[in-house]
Amino acid sequence: MSGRSLEIGLLLYPGVQLAAVYGLGDLFTVANRMAASQQREGVDRLRVSHWQVDDAGQVRRVFDSQPQPDGAPQVVILPPCLDAVAGYALETACCTWLTSLHASGVTLASVCAGAFALAEAGLLDGRSVTTHWALAGELAERYPDVRVLPERMVVDDGDLITAGGLMAWTDLGLALVTRLLGPTIATETARFLVVDLNRESQRQFSSFVPGFDHGDAAVLSVQQWLQGSAMADATLAGMAARAGLGERTFLRRFRAATGMKPTEYCQQLRVTKARELLEFTRHSIDQVAWQVGYRDSGAFRKVFTRLVGLAPGEYRQRFGTAAR
Repeated sequence: MSGRSLEIGLLLYPGVQLAAVYGLGDLFTVANRMAASQQREGVDRLRVSHWQVDDAGQVRRVFDSQPQPDGAPQVVILPPCLDAVAGYALETACCTWLTSLHASGVTLASVCAGAFALAEAGLLDGRSVTTHWALAGELAERYPDVRVLPERMVVDDGDLITAGGLMAWTDLGLALVTRLLGPTIATETARFLVVDLNRESQRQFSSFVPGFDHGDAAVLSVQQWLQGSAMADATLAGMAARAGLGERTFLRRFRAATGMKPTEYCQQLRVTKARELLEFTRHSIDQVAWQVGYRDSGAFRKVFTRLVGLAPGEYRQRFGTAAR
């Protein structure tokens, strides 16, 4: 039995860096070859498509590596460009298209100045992102509701993934291969391409990657809300209210969509955020616990150890970069 075809769309806009567009296509082709070499049934494959605004002002698929009936991609990437203006001058049709896709559960990603397009569409408010270090100040000034982390190579925020400089498309591509095909295929792809898979500031191998393409708009709105600062203080009542549902109905639909109880889901999000803080800051473990929503640091330590397999202090000692 053949596996799924997972479509990754690349948006072609004026000024886009074609080297990154074609480079990502090559990277995903190599990943497919590595996956096929496993000789296992049900191996997924990556389908690469290019999207562009046509003369009628509609965003259309203009290239497809595996032509199939129309449908939305699982992921859409905003490739880099050499000028931030190209990002925030994106056509209205593109912004509308990106907003609609995100609302339906499609994961959006950007490289370098591509983050400006996501910000211009209003999709990065309250979220943590990265971009080219030389553009970080402009991004933060132009979009004050966006938390810009220029020191990071990749910021994986679940349904939104941003990568840093012009060549960070390799890091983003490998992060997506890890997510969609698994870490073994990503490692083999990196080895074949002679690319460093373990850049110090890259957080690719998150143990928790939420699904956003389940089709339940009410649950999706809560998931996207939780990816921001609401994650720390979210309650069942608050989540149900956000979804516009009664608590029992919300519990049933959330579990059907995500495969998890809301409390379990929030624990995973909080631990993922805690891992980031332990890796990239010098905040005390008590401070980390507080920032991710645990008022009892002992409870935080128990949850973290159960989900990660290491105590917070051990995790920082092994993976922390802030003190190096």
